[in-house]
Amino acid sequence: MKKLLFFILFILGVQESISQRNPLFFKERPLRVFLRKSQPIKMVKDYTDRDYTINHVTELLPIEAPVTFWKKINRYSVDFTQVSFTNWNAGGQSSISGLTDFLFRRTYDKGFVRWNNEMLIRYGITKQEGQRLRKTDDDFELVSTFGYKFSKNSKWYYTVRSSFKTQLTPGYNYPNRDESISQFMAPGYFFLGAGAEFSEPKKELIFYASPLTQKTTLVLNQRLANQGSFGVRAAELDADGNIIRKGSQVRNEVGIFLKNEFRKEVLDDVILFSRISLFTDYINNFGNIDVDWEVVLDFKINEFIKVRLGSHLRYDDDIKVNITNEEGEEVDGGPSIQWKQQLGVGILIEL
Repeated sequence: MKKLLFFILFILGVQESISQRNPLFFKERPLRVFLRKSQPIKMVKDYTDRDYTINHVTELLPIEAPVTFWKKINRYSVDFTQVSFTNWNAGGQSSISGLTDFLFRRTYDKGFVRWNNEMLIRYGITKQEGQRLRKTDDDFELVSTFGYKFSKNSKWYYTVRSSFKTQLTPGYNYPNRDESISQFMAPGYFFLGAGAEFSEPKKELIFYASPLTQKTTLVLNQRLANQGSFGVRAAELDADGNIIRKGSQVRNEVGIFLKNEFRKEVLDDVILFSRISLFTDYINNFGNIDVDWEVVLDFKINEFIKVRLGSHLRYDDDIKVNITNEEGEEVDGGPSIQWKQQLGVGILIEL
């Protein structure tokens, strides 16, 4: 009995000696670091309410990558064109111009639901010798498309689509800068419709058809609205030219809307982009089609440098073009095709 008691006291003495030299041996647990989604590293405390140092880390659990159903595309490009003359007997004006182009796209794609959101910004300026700075391009557009499909493998979505389009700064009929012919929200176009969309995200191919789309034209400059610009109702005048009723700042139309967009590498380092929108009103001049068609060829020199050749064609029966008659007066020339061509060397960045 004495031997057993002596042995127990000996064991307790050894334990006390070890615990005094290393208090973590019995009274504390080893540290475990837990990493969870979107959470910082947490230090686990022991029974004595003391934090462990990094020397006590004994286990590191695997990190779980955050799950997201959002995909993003950020494209930014800037093009430059410069011409300089010195003692050039053929004549000419030195000039420099630049064009910036932004595309931001955020797409939520999960199961049977797809929600695509885009913002497009394009702005260009030019400066010629002996002239003030002039605008060459101005476009701002927001698009949101919500789609639902009934089959997992189907590429067709039942879709509700809205879009808004305007410009950022006033436009002039140069060299006249006294009065603007357009400005922010004059015009502004808002589309809201329901239809079906065929989508191939990997090929960046979209075809959208809506048999029921409302188009709202906004002209929030009263002077332009009084003139009946962009298809709104013009002001009513008396015999002396005084305004009896102001021009309307809003015009609503309901019709068919079609859109096709794709981006494809047609040759090595040659990318073709095409976007076309068509709209016709059911009530007013059904069959007169508003056209907005843009085609761009990007020739990639290397990862960042590219040469761009672009064409942009527009036709809107409600937009009248002023022409100069034989007497030198500006008169209404009716609707006409609008066309813009672009050639430049620039930088393309994708993030």
